[in-house]
Amino acid sequence: MAEFVVGIAGGIGSGKTAVSDRLKLLGIAIADADVTAREVVEPGHPVLLSLVDHFGRRILNDEGRLDRAALRELIFEDSNERRWVEKTMHPAINRTLAEQLANATSPYAVLVNPLMRDRDPRATRILVVDVPEDVQIRRTMARDNVDEAGARSVLASQVDRQTRLAFADDVVVNDGSLEDLYGAVDLLHQKYVELARA
Repeated sequence: MAEFVVGIAGGIGSGKTAVSDRLKLLGIAIADADVTAREVVEPGHPVLLSLVDHFGRRILNDEGRLDRAALRELIFEDSNERRWVEKTMHPAINRTLAEQLANATSPYAVLVNPLMRDRDPRATRILVVDVPEDVQIRRTMARDNVDEAGARSVLASQVDRQTRLAFADDVVVNDGSLEDLYGAVDLLHQKYVELARA
């Protein structure tokens, strides 16, 4: 198991995936809660069966797969339903993440946790990918094909920027080019390799 784990946090549209993709390219093991969250709702998985039992088939598309937009609409309007979905999904997600971290053989491992609301106890250091709110909204609208109100409602459901920055050990600001981001990530990678060795 990797003794040194870097937790990556950041709001929607901040560029967490771009950061973790770069670190993966540099040979670092990545345990990504978003990726795992998609895996546990594949057809036939017990988590998807629980969701369908609770919400009915209206959350499935024509192919029997989870319609994320339909589920998102249901739970963003109702915090009780959102909490129920989290309680249903999180144990399965956390088991998979724990296995991935336990099997990591790189100098350090990365845990990408978009729902991080405070310091994640599984992480040695926290890296926050930070971006101005207007950039988050613009990116979310383009990526998820939602209007501004939809993007803002997603943003409002997440931990606010100031709170995230307060628990960060390291911050990378992703408001420039991809090359700028990669340059910053490469420097952090060297730092983490050295810290992990120490």
